Amino acid sequence: MMGVGSCHNSGTGRPRSGYRTLLRGLAPKPIVLGKSGPPVHPFAMRSSPAIRLPVVVLMAGLISGAAVQPRATEPAFPVHISVKADQGSGPLEPIWRFFGADEPNYTTMRDGSRLLGELGALDRGNVFFRTHNLLNTGDGTPALKWGSTGVYREDDEGRPVYDWTILDRIFDTCLQRGVRPYVEIGFMPEALSTHPEPYQHSWRPGARYDEIYTGWAYPPTDYRKWEELVRQWAEHAVTRYGEDEVNRWFWEVWNEPNIPYWQGTQEEFFRLHDHAIRAVRRVLPTAQVGGPDVAGGPGGRFLEEFLNHCLHGTNYATGTIGTPVDFIAFHAKGSPRMEGGHVRMGIANQLRNINDAFAVIARFPEFKKTPIVIGESDPEGCAACQGPQLAYRNGTMYSSYTAASFARKHALTRRHGVNLIGALTWAFTFDDQPFFAGFRALASNGIGKPVLNVFRMMSRMKGEQLAVDSDGEVPLDEILRNGVRGRPDVSALASRDGNRLWVLLWHYHDDDLPGPAADITLEISGMSNALEGPMVRQFRVDGEHGNAYEVWKQMGSPAVPSLEQYAELEQAALLAEIPAPEMSELGGGRWSIEMTLPRQGVTLLEIGRWQAHR
Repeated sequence: MMGVGSCHNSGTGRPRSGYRTLLRGLAPKPIVLGKSGPPVHPFAMRSSPAIRLPVVVLMAGLISGAAVQPRATEPAFPVHISVKADQGSGPLEPIWRFFGADEPNYTTMRDGSRLLGELGALDRGNVFFRTHNLLNTGDGTPALKWGSTGVYREDDEGRPVYDWTILDRIFDTCLQRGVRPYVEIGFMPEALSTHPEPYQHSWRPGARYDEIYTGWAYPPTDYRKWEELVRQWAEHAVTRYGEDEVNRWFWEVWNEPNIPYWQGTQEEFFRLHDHAIRAVRRVLPTAQVGGPDVAGGPGGRFLEEFLNHCLHGTNYATGTIGTPVDFIAFHAKGSPRMEGGHVRMGIANQLRNINDAFAVIARFPEFKKTPIVIGESDPEGCAACQGPQLAYRNGTMYSSYTAASFARKHALTRRHGVNLIGALTWAFTFDDQPFFAGFRALASNGIGKPVLNVFRMMSRMKGEQLAVDSDGEVPLDEILRNGVRGRPDVSALASRDGNRLWVLLWHYHDDDLPGPAADITLEISGMSNALEGPMVRQFRVDGEHGNAYEVWKQMGSPAVPSLEQYAELEQAALLAEIPAPEMSELGGGRWSIEMTLPRQGVTLLEIGRWQAHR
């Protein structure tokens, strides 16, 4: 299991002899040495001898990140940050603990199941995973922006035939690794689609995005059969996993029904939703149900009209007024682009999506305290797409963006007085692809990217959120208007649990360009009775720490790393602990720490009588 600390050969979970055998005479392209067992890629050989023929092979490093920028020569600029350990603002909700992907079948493959284990280890049993395509017709062969389980077909007389084999394998893999389902009820099986042909798309990066919207995106021919399919699924889940377990899951219908993911009308979606929710509740009246996972924040008026329908509309399935809503879900995306030869992130767009959706929800007194999950919350909208404007994904631009944006999600939650419990990162991993191939992912061929270490940092933070002031922070309203386009954003998120305190600091700018470091003076007050002889640990993600991508580039970007190189990449991908700065007592319960944080750097300080994180 990857985590904090050193990486020994015995801890990689990969048979060394098998990896050496594959490397002998290996050309820098995938090969096939056998057909039995679950497929794997030769350079991802870790716990099974089986080999997989790649679904798609793309040029390694084609858009795997921006060119290495020269180090900034400007002197560091000063920043003063104060943390008030005696001023809490309520529990720090672990909103980071939701993840997802288009492709459900990657979860059972070598790299996918390994990464699920990494995510589950962050907070076992409290991490959730959402995926598209769970009801699609097919044999479970993965592809980009595609997945299938073959759960539903009809016999010659039109009678339903159910097969849960592939779906069970997906959910079993998640649960065995400490990850619970955020169940997306979709998409439409071929036998139920009103427009079944063509059914499976053959989209690849560079193709028009609208090519993905094939037969799976259409309404059902029979809403009664649709409801019965969902009822059978819920009943099977309860039988297999038990009521107590399934009560912990989230159940929602479809994905982004306000854009072409749904090839029906809004009214038809409400009907689809009502029948599916009734099906789940018929089996398990206490199941957590919600939606609508709409695109673009409030999605124009879609979110508002959905909430009105659920409160006051006639339920299409029951004929009564209203549809249950235990949680509300919408999506928020940024908008990176190329600007003057470099990537410029669009954090403002993502935060405006969140701000606008929160404002809609807050207008409903009935929903003011209803749990909210931002069902996809990312720097942009297509994890499987590639392009120069997406070259932020492998390096520290993604990790620093993540730290800065998650802190602002907390701030917007407080501003609107709503109940955000999750912000789902739509990034996972893509088996059978070149190293650092330019996808939005948390890991590449089993090697964690820098952004994964930010989630490891956030998972360590517990307790109550603390008041923070930073003279290097870009104000929230300015970010909502313009992003971070002038001075950098240097600030912190802090929490306290008893006599332990955490401070997450970042140095972010929308422009992926070199810049001076920040000389930070961190002052912590209100600690007079909290600590005796404070102890400090420091964890870092930057160009030199917690960054396997930079190490891979320094190796010469090998298409097939050697056994020794792979072990070095595993070590470089760990959350790096570096020497902690000294903590000086100022008197009156105040302490001071001085440290330097480079541009795009993220640091977690852990202060107090600590013990090893489990």
